[in-house]
Parts: sequence; structure tokens; C-alpha cells
Amino acid sequence: MRPPLGRNLTHGLLDRLGRAIVIGQYESQPFPTEAELARQHGVSRSVTREAVKMLTAKGLLSARPRQGTIIEPTVSWNLFDTDVLRWLLERQLSADLLVQLDQLRVAIEPEAAALAARFATGADIEAIDESLARIDAAGKGLDGALEADIAFHVAILRGSGNPFYLQFRDMVGIALRTAGPPTGCAADPADRGRVLAAIKARDPEASRAAMRALVDAHRPGPRGD
Repeated sequence: MRPPLGRNLTHGLLDRLGRAIVIGQYESQPFPTEAELARQHGVSRSVTREAVKMLTAKGLLSARPRQGTIIEPTVSWNLFDTDVLRWLLERQLSADLLVQLDQLRVAIEPEAAALAARFATGADIEAIDESLARIDAAGKGLDGALEADIAFHVAILRGSGNPFYLQFRDMVGIALRTAGPPTGCAADPADRGRVLAAIKARDPEASRAAMRALVDAHRPGPRGD
């Protein structure tokens, strides 16, 4: 028996079908027609049609003449879509993807810190300060370590002043949630303090190096690549 789709049938079906596509449930069979999906999942054709449209917009599906709806290869999927990324990270072999995602982080976040050293406003720096206070509180059991850590990284992205960098906030959040709360050397508030100190000093090079060291300490797999 399938679990219920929840109150929002369209998004429930979207999540169910997206996960099934990504984990390879349809690798050995054609993707069902809208009528088959409606019957299989006990929803209306309009709900099915909207869910399929959303999956198409995410790059997972496409409609081909005389072929019907087909699953697109992974290279066509929108990997920056947070639903797609979440489904991918739920796959059995998601460890490799997490390494690749962190390779992207190490290319993005140090540069965001360097930009923050140049362009962060007083309010941006205050937000980074507040996230550090949350991390300190988390160490005393007064806040959530993971959410505080995410707030710190997002505040750096926002402080860059570049809206394209800020667009990575959901991706960074998913990567950190998948990796779990920081532990050991990666949990040291002093590492984050060095990033903030360099930003306050308006030193882009020091900010870049401090953030690179921080992200590198929390990465899976080999370091320093």
C-alpha cells in the first residue's frame, strides 16, 4: 500500500515521481502515461498533468512525438533545483554526489567571503556576527548546531553583495544538512571567527583563505583537492 500523498496532491505526486525517477525505478520500463499515473496513484488527471509539467520543468521528463513522455538523461536534469538535488542525495550512491557538491562549494564560498570583505554592509556583518553567536549558543545546547551553521554560510553568501552567489543558499543548506551537524575540527567556532575577522578587516585574500580552510575541514573525501 502506498503512503498518502498529503494535503497537496500535486506536490505529493511530484515528490513521489521525482524520487522514483532519480532512484531508477523506471530504468527497465517506460514512464507511465498520465492516465496510468492517475490510476496508480489515485489522483485526477489534472493533478497528474501538473506534476508531470513540473518534472518536465526540472529537466527530468520530456514529451516526444510518437514516444510519449520519456525520462531525460541525468545530464539534462536541473541539478541546481533543490528538489532534484534532494532526490539525488537520497540515492544509495549519494556520497559521490556530496563530494561533487562540496567541490562546487569550495569554488563558490571562498570567493563569496572575499567579496564580502569588499562589499558587505554593516547589516551583513551584523548578520554574520549573529550567526556566530548562534553557533556559540549551540555549543551550550541553546540552539541547533546545524541551523546555526547554515545561517553562517548563508550570511556570507548574502554579504558578498552578488545575487548570483546568494542563489546557492539552498544548495549549501542541503549539502550541510546531508553532511549533518559539524563535529570535531569542523565544529570549532574559532574557524568561523577567523572568516568574520578577515571580512571585518576588509581583507579579501585572508577572507578567501579562511573560508577555504573552513569548507575544506567539513568536506567528505580527500582534502585539499
